[in-house]
Amino acid sequence: MTDRRQFLKQTGAAGAALAMVSAMPRSADAAPLAAASREVERFESGAPKELMMEALNAAKSAGASWADARIARFRQNFVVTREHQIVNVVDTDTLGCGVRALVDGCWGFAATRYLSTENVTAAAREAVAIAKANRIARDRPVELAPAPAFPNATWKSAYTTDPWDVPLEAKVDLLLKANAEALKVPKVKYVNSILFFVKQDRNYANTDGSVITQTLIRSWPLFTATAVADDFSDFQNRQGVEAAPMGRGWEYVLQCDIPGNSRKWAEEAAQKLTAKPVDVGRYDLVLDPSNSWLTIHESIGHPTELDRALGYEANYAGTSFVSPPEDKLGKFRYGPDFMNIQGDRSQDGAISTIGYDDDGVQPDDFLLIKDGIVNDYQTTREQASWLKWWYDKQGKPVRSHGCAYADSWSSVSFQRMPNVSLLPGKEDKSQQDLIAATDKGILIIGDGSFSIDQQRFNAQFGGQVFYEIKGGKIAGMLKDVAYQIRTPDFWNSMDMIGGKSSYKLGGSFFDGKGQPGQVNGVSHGAVPSRFKQVNVINTGRKS
Repeated sequence: MTDRRQFLKQTGAAGAALAMVSAMPRSADAAPLAAASREVERFESGAPKELMMEALNAAKSAGASWADARIARFRQNFVVTREHQIVNVVDTDTLGCGVRALVDGCWGFAATRYLSTENVTAAAREAVAIAKANRIARDRPVELAPAPAFPNATWKSAYTTDPWDVPLEAKVDLLLKANAEALKVPKVKYVNSILFFVKQDRNYANTDGSVITQTLIRSWPLFTATAVADDFSDFQNRQGVEAAPMGRGWEYVLQCDIPGNSRKWAEEAAQKLTAKPVDVGRYDLVLDPSNSWLTIHESIGHPTELDRALGYEANYAGTSFVSPPEDKLGKFRYGPDFMNIQGDRSQDGAISTIGYDDDGVQPDDFLLIKDGIVNDYQTTREQASWLKWWYDKQGKPVRSHGCAYADSWSSVSFQRMPNVSLLPGKEDKSQQDLIAATDKGILIIGDGSFSIDQQRFNAQFGGQVFYEIKGGKIAGMLKDVAYQIRTPDFWNSMDMIGGKSSYKLGGSFFDGKGQPGQVNGVSHGAVPSRFKQVNVINTGRKS
């Protein structure tokens, strides 16, 4: 397989650096840059479809029973500021073709960054050769679940304004205004703000007859204010986690109004300096969706990945306690009767949302947890057949949930997390309703540091800001709060949840998995939720 990445770099007036770093041999002239420009022109001229057909034909001719090809362009844009300065502006741009081949029930994969018939067919033949070599280590033959073909499909994510059409000056101006507002708050000494954009132009084809073109954009405004005590004995951070990453464009950044919210976040950072340290003990916790999304991700999202549950994935963050499926599906109580956890790739604006996955499957919506009981796992076309006994029991055909994803044209696709969300309750309760019903508790807003064991069973989670609840009312700010959980005990202690109007999305661009590691963007929807008698520790204690 040839080089994985290319980066485009050129100097900007804002003191920024844009780089295209090519791994092809360099010379004193502009040959590498010219070659990269030709690849982009070829991509934009409509060549991907023809080249994917060439790759598939080459794979079939070499002995593949099934094959797919992905030709894609992946771009990222970062604008980074601190206080009154621009720290960095970076653009990355990578383009190429990956081919996957199935031979005698074994996978092979190869990729090339050169978009020519000669190179993509060579990659296809290499993928077939690797698949044949892999037969010696075959555990079980790969059996792909049936999926319809989509011969001329297109899809575009829910954005209005492409961030690549927005001038750099507008991005910088927004961030520096936010920083300036935060710095007006006494004791706030440091402010960092970032705009992070992702754009993927994805072309896919397989030997079933699918030919799919998709464009997705993701946007993430990040903000952190740091307050410092006068005697330098303490410092406290407040991140603008309410501006969650989304599968939207520049219009979402404007909607987040970072300049309008930065002063509030900065004031809360300063307030944390004088907040009361929490007393250790058991409390009823009211979790804002900006906190619980991460708890959902770690304690429900990862354990319900089927490859983890069956032990095929353990290199990155371990396996799963939701195992074996024969003992858990339809039997294991994860939480109360009103707990329903949905997997999907369909929510507008969610980061894992897409029209078709990297198996060519149109994803469906499915319940991982239904009425508190384990109901399903996240699957790809390969993995769905592992649960044939469960589908037969349900009287349903074997079907992938559309969870295949690769983070680059040069990465092999495998099972990745869809959007995994706690669905609203039947009654339209608000977060204030949950607080009013709580006598002694803590409201936690925003995500913080966390740790979790290799089976996703025992964990600890922090947050951004914490408020003591007494007699159904907010009694003041706390600090140094973290809560400890044993996953099934924690979710079964949930006794109240919010309704539809309180539902919010949180998430991250950086869900890691695999070896070599890949990153996936994922969202988790949630409503405010209350958990009874959870163990809380003080993270600020010196002893």
